[in-house]
Amino acid sequence: MKKQGSLSGISAILMPRLGEILFIAIFLSLIGLGPKLLNIDGDLGRHITLGDYIITSQSIPTRDVFSHTKLGDPLTPHEWLADVIFALAHRVAGLNGVVWITALVIGVSFWLVYKHSFNLSNMSLVALAGTILAAAASSLHWLTRPHIFTIFFTVIWTIELEKLRIGIRKNWIVFPLIMLIWVNTHGAFIAGVLIWICYIVGYFIDHRESWEGIKSYIWIGLSSLAVTIFNPDGLGIWKTSFGFLSNRYLVSHTAEYLPPDFQHSSTWPFLIMIVLSVIVLALTKKRIKMVHVLLISGWTAMSLYSARNIPLYAVIVAPILVVEIADFIRGNATSIVAEKFTAFQSRLVNIEKSLKGGFWSSVVILAIGILLLMGYSLDFQDKGNQFLDDVFPVEAVDWIKENEINGDGFNYFPWGGYLLYRIWPDKLVFIDGQTDFYGELLTRQYEQVITLSPGWEEVLREYQVNWVLMPTQSKLVEHLQILEDWDTVYRDHVSTIMLLKIEN
Repeated sequence: MKKQGSLSGISAILMPRLGEILFIAIFLSLIGLGPKLLNIDGDLGRHITLGDYIITSQSIPTRDVFSHTKLGDPLTPHEWLADVIFALAHRVAGLNGVVWITALVIGVSFWLVYKHSFNLSNMSLVALAGTILAAAASSLHWLTRPHIFTIFFTVIWTIELEKLRIGIRKNWIVFPLIMLIWVNTHGAFIAGVLIWICYIVGYFIDHRESWEGIKSYIWIGLSSLAVTIFNPDGLGIWKTSFGFLSNRYLVSHTAEYLPPDFQHSSTWPFLIMIVLSVIVLALTKKRIKMVHVLLISGWTAMSLYSARNIPLYAVIVAPILVVEIADFIRGNATSIVAEKFTAFQSRLVNIEKSLKGGFWSSVVILAIGILLLMGYSLDFQDKGNQFLDDVFPVEAVDWIKENEINGDGFNYFPWGGYLLYRIWPDKLVFIDGQTDFYGELLTRQYEQVITLSPGWEEVLREYQVNWVLMPTQSKLVEHLQILEDWDTVYRDHVSTIMLLKIEN
């Protein structure tokens, strides 16, 4: 018997589900924001260059080949798989391809958050609202960088653990498979371990009388930890990750690792989620599972400590809040508003479950991909997906490529990845955004030079620097221009190239 309000036939195929509408909205928004995604951060150039190197050489470098300051030093390419994906997308469609794959990964991630929230709560409107809020909270870190894959894997990992907790999933073999891909895609695979700890500790507390199901969690942990060694650096990947996180100087000099600034509007959705969590925990009449308490409190603390964790907090906490809010609404169904909302939601759910879904999202993904492949500009400002010449030294690098400039250089830290993208292997960089590789010593030396601190000239001599590429308004450029042994060979409103005079 056909349920009231359900659809069938062609209508069930052509009518999009709410989750599909959400995916299309997020996907198209990211396509429209393409130039912003590309130009907020300077590391993409390095990822594309490293990915191209791997594809061309058919080998993963474990020694540095990109800088003249650390040339030959041990390198941990912990994002090599993401780099290859970006490089392949770039080979097919240039920076348009990179934006397309970024929009796809983020869009799918939040579609999965919605689907998971809906399945748990059976309230599509609440799930939609919660996912939109989560997407808004995480959007402050939507960039064309490998961390987008950690957002995706965090969603998958948490969904599968929750399925295990409620008895839908019966085996643990999927977890080491997820972790094997994750550990080779992004260094934040450690997030998966932290989420697993919340689940196993929560299980211990919630099931004091019987620990029969604990074996699955133990096998998940042991097998997932074991496969983390299957990466180009083996156990060294753990040393690299914890070595960076334990270095207060490097962490304090990396903007994304700093606490969120609530004076900035981009953090307000995250603040709303925190306030909503407090309200939900205060109003709920039932006992919340300890695993959910640990996930909410733990990831709230980590996100307050470092803004980098906010996207992960959002995708982990949103489904929990959706379920609690849905249960609260059902528990107050005697009120007129709640009764009408519940009745409307029930009819909407019947319609949702009768729809096939997937048609329009497939059309949009394919159509946008074809248009970008053909070179169309689809961003909101019609700038095209490119590195902008008011952000990066586009024209200065053009000059370097057209003129013979000898020796090694000193470059502005945020431009290192762009230089690799444009002029590697002809020129090696002094430094780029991979601070976990360059370490504290070189980063301090870089800071010593740009701040003209005592001994800065010795640093340039130590690394035999013959040219400098820095922002035109920087202290270093202003000072070098008054020294007799440096010449200005190129200058525009963004960057200046200074060349050391060679004595005959």
